[in-house]
Parts: sequence; C-alpha cells; structure tokens
Amino acid sequence: MSQSVPAKLIKRPSRPATSASPQAKRAVVSGTFGSALEWFDFAVYGAMSATVFPSLFFNELDPAMGLLASFAAFGVGFFARPLGGIVFGHLGDRIGRRKVLLTTFISMGIGSLLIGLLPSYSAIGFAAPLLLVLMRFIQGFALGGEATGAQLMTMEHAPADRRAFYGALMAMGSPISQVAANAMLALLSGVLSEEAFMSWGWRVPFLLSILLVAVGIYIRVKVEETPVFQEGKEEFAEEATNPAAVLRTHGVTIARLILAYSPIVLTFYVVSVFGISYLTQHGFTRSQTFTIIMISNFLSVIAIWWGGRLADLYGRRKILVIGSIGSLAAALVFFRVVDLGNFPITLAMVSFALVAAQFGNAGQGALFAEAFPTHMRYTGSALALTGSNLLFAAPAPFLASWLTGLNGGGTIYITVFWVAVIAAAIINMLLMGDGKTLEGGEHRFGRYVTAAETDGEPARTGVVDR
Repeated sequence: MSQSVPAKLIKRPSRPATSASPQAKRAVVSGTFGSALEWFDFAVYGAMSATVFPSLFFNELDPAMGLLASFAAFGVGFFARPLGGIVFGHLGDRIGRRKVLLTTFISMGIGSLLIGLLPSYSAIGFAAPLLLVLMRFIQGFALGGEATGAQLMTMEHAPADRRAFYGALMAMGSPISQVAANAMLALLSGVLSEEAFMSWGWRVPFLLSILLVAVGIYIRVKVEETPVFQEGKEEFAEEATNPAAVLRTHGVTIARLILAYSPIVLTFYVVSVFGISYLTQHGFTRSQTFTIIMISNFLSVIAIWWGGRLADLYGRRKILVIGSIGSLAAALVFFRVVDLGNFPITLAMVSFALVAAQFGNAGQGALFAEAFPTHMRYTGSALALTGSNLLFAAPAPFLASWLTGLNGGGTIYITVFWVAVIAAAIINMLLMGDGKTLEGGEHRFGRYVTAAETDGEPARTGVVDR
C-alpha cells in the first residue's frame, strides 16, 4: 500500500546540480598533483623500507634489526608531520592556503629527488642512513602542511553540496600513487636483475618525481586564494590563530578526530607497508607482492570515489564508521588468510582491507575541515590529521614487525592491537556528530525539508538531502 508525501514536504535531488567554477576545477587539478607527488613518494619509500633500504642503508645490522631500523626511519616522516602541520597550518591560517601550498610542494619534491641520489652505506658509511633520515624528515615536514592544505584549498573552492566528494578526490592521491608506485616497482623488479635493481633500479621512481613537481608548480600558481578564507580573514582578523589557541579551544575535538581516523591509517600501513615484508616472507615473490598491492589500491580508488559521493548525501561520519567496521573485519582475519599462501585469496583479502579503509577515508577531509572555524581550520585539521598519522600510522610497520618478532613470528599480538584500536575508534565516532558547514550552517543529511525552505531559494549551504 503506497503512501503519499505531504504537499508541504519535498525531496532534494539525490545528485548535486551545482556547477563547479573554473577556480574549483583548477584547485582540484592542483591538489591532485600535490597529492599524487606526496603519496607517490611515500608509497615508494614505504615499499623500499620493507625490501631495499635494510640492505642498502642498514646492512651493518642483522636482517631483523635492519628491517626494524628501516621502518623506524620510515616513521621519522610521520614524526615530522605534526611539526610541519603546526608551522604550515599557522601560516596557512594567517597568510593564506595558496602561498603555503607552493612552499610545501617544492619542499616535498626536493626531498624525494635527493633520496634518489643518496649513496649507500657501503659508499659513505654512517652518513648514508643519516642523510636518508634527514630527507625523510623533510618529506614529512612538507607533507604535514601539504596534505591538509590541498584538501582545504579544494573544498573551500568547491560547490557547497560536493565538498566531501572534492575532499575525497584528494584522498584518491594515496591509492592512485600506490598503484603507480607498485606498478613501476613490479616492472623494474621484473625486468631488472636483482643486482641492477638494488644498484640503481630503486632510484628511478624517486628521480621521476621531479616531473610531477614541474607540472604541479605550473598549475598551482594559477589557483587563486579561496573565497572562504578571504571572507573569514576579514571576519576573524583580530582573533588569535596560533596553535596554542587552537589547542586551547578545540583540543578535545582534535583528540577525538585523531582517534576517529586511526582505523584508516592503521589498516592502510599495516597492510600496504608491513604487509609487503610479510608477504615476501610467506611465499610470495617481490613482483607478486607489488602486484597484489597495486591491484588492491586500484580497487580502493573506486571505493573513495563512491565514499565521497555518499558522504555528501548521508554524512561524513557515517562513511568513516562504515569504513572502520570493514577494517575491523579485515583485521580479524588478515594474517590467517595471507598465511594460506594462495595468490587469488590473498589478493582478495588485501583488496578488501584497503577498499574498506579507503571507503572510510573519503569522509575524512570534510569531517575534519568542518570541525573548525575558518581562521583555525588549517591548523586544527593539520593537527588532527598529522596527530593520527603520528600515533597510529608511523608506528604501524615498526610495531607490527616488533610484535610478530616478540611472538616468535606469530601475529596474534598485532591482531589484538589492531582490533582494539579500531573498536575504540568506532565507539568514539558513534558518540560524535557531524560538524557545521564551512560557513557555519547546519547539516541535515538525508532528511525531508519543507517547500518553504527551497521555493525561490537555493539549497542551504552544504546540505544535500535525498
């Protein structure tokens, strides 16, 4: 038996009809290049940390300790990110997003290029790992400002009813770059001899990043400052925007966002960084492992796309919760499935884990940005994003390696930790709510609205209802 909808109630379109401005399109392209560069280099570095760097830069240690030292150097980039987030976040809130993003983009490219030129330990001794750590620090420092800034630049230019989707496009840089990086590494390791790959083949991806820098700078200089920032700058000109003020007024919010994002980053780095080492030690060749990671990340690009669309319709937090529940399911069985040593089954397992994490990742950008007022948005978002990466992403490969070693090669310890973190995060998110729009309006996801609210007027900012 059908029911009619009251005359005074209507449904908003399920698909946003707002058109993007030329600046919004440029911001997306600019952010995409920045995201592609930052995550391409991080993806290559993560893969090299698990396979090449232990023998090139830490070869004086036994294999197990060399792997731990390599993962520790990998973590340095994450420890640098909060510092970069504080410095660039403060500058971004004071002088604008555009100027800061040019600086972070160039810094990231320089750090990556120099890693590709580094001599090994056998050539210059202890200076080699020190320089590797320094370049990794520069990468992380720049990324601390770039990751949040690119999201904000894009979302603040975006149509109000597609902000989560535009923010998700920036998140797509991570799996896309994982695909590109692992495809290149699979090709290089497949066509080159082991000696050639260890000598110079691993350097190729780092050196090619200079091409992304050149194109990215050309595009980024054409993007104007965001209108949201320009308006907010005048409105909050007299208010303090330093990191201490942000922590004082929004410290609890930052802490909750840090925990909320933990299932995504923990799952991603356990699977895509430690997982590379684990797979190569459990019957899979290096080429097979890179192929598994590449295909899985390609599938997760589709998950981010749809996650961003749905986050605009149903709310950012719901998408993050769904992705976290999927990550929880993956964490429970991941190692037991991989231990079977079956290529198709392992591919399906890795794909499920990364698809779940990246689906949830689609809601992060808008959720974080909308938790803070304009004059604190860059700093607050950066502190939350880099804080979660510092606490949960940076230690993930190291902790997984250490806990499996502590358990004699068993994975129960890392599995328990993985599951416990995700469970705590889900409970935290269920007690949270979505923030306001970037202009301070209320979100009303998935609800009916009265005709009086829409007749002769555009939809309220940031609201997309079914």
